[in-house]
Amino acid sequence: MEVGGSDSNGREFNNAEEMWREEVGDHQKKTEWYRQGVGYWEDVEATVDGVLGGYGHVNEPDIKGSEAFLNTLLAERFADGGRNRNLVALGTICLSHSLQAVHSTKEYCGSGIGRVTKNLLIRYFNEVDLLEPVSHFLEAARQNLAPENLIVSDMHKAANFYCVPLQEFTPDAGRYDVIWVQWCIGHLADDDFMSFFKRAKGGLKPGGFFVLKENIARSGFVLDKEDRSITRSDLYFRELFNRCGLHVYRIKDQKGFPEELFSVKMYALTTDVPKRSNGSRSRVQTNRPGIIK
Repeated sequence: MEVGGSDSNGREFNNAEEMWREEVGDHQKKTEWYRQGVGYWEDVEATVDGVLGGYGHVNEPDIKGSEAFLNTLLAERFADGGRNRNLVALGTICLSHSLQAVHSTKEYCGSGIGRVTKNLLIRYFNEVDLLEPVSHFLEAARQNLAPENLIVSDMHKAANFYCVPLQEFTPDAGRYDVIWVQWCIGHLADDDFMSFFKRAKGGLKPGGFFVLKENIARSGFVLDKEDRSITRSDLYFRELFNRCGLHVYRIKDQKGFPEELFSVKMYALTTDVPKRSNGSRSRVQTNRPGIIK
């Protein structure tokens, strides 16, 4: 990625390669990068407000925006919107970024406490697996998603809980209709980002797809030195998608978030070339909005 960026201390980088060499240029540095990322979230309270970095009030517009996007995708990708299909999803939604303010320094990834699964995914999918590297978040998710705490049919359940970092996870072949990755991919270095999606493609059923929902920098990238995460620009993401062999099937901007936060985009990604592309243009914003974490 040739476009430059900056870190939370004001350091400027000529390009992403320069930044990654400095941050994860050898095995010891990369190990420390991921250790500090998980370590940051191990000190965060396992509540909606905690995993959203004090922005718990955005939960409602977040779920509303995601549900509208998901409904469109299910209707377009599956016959009868998937109603006659045993739908299975993987939720990787808290170790990396969460909501981030323009001038903030943090982010959120993984399945977290099961917020998105409980409020959205489990209502549409017969089975949802959760992936989260922070153990107390995963335990909270397990409790939140226990059958007695759900208002859904017995045909819908949280099936498996994986306490595994995103960069180390390999899904079972052909298990998932949708792999939902929200506010977590920012903790992965570019090489691990590409490796994850290349592995995860094997976990999709025919016609399956990824949804990636992330904070977006205006240009280049913004590196958070405290929790070891990166906010990438739309152009940066698209370059990585291309390297992964993924195609942007549909894209949508999240609405209804506070103006001080980074803009957030939802990407539907497929392994097949879409017949037509749908997208929307984002309003130009400063490169350091707030982050939900």
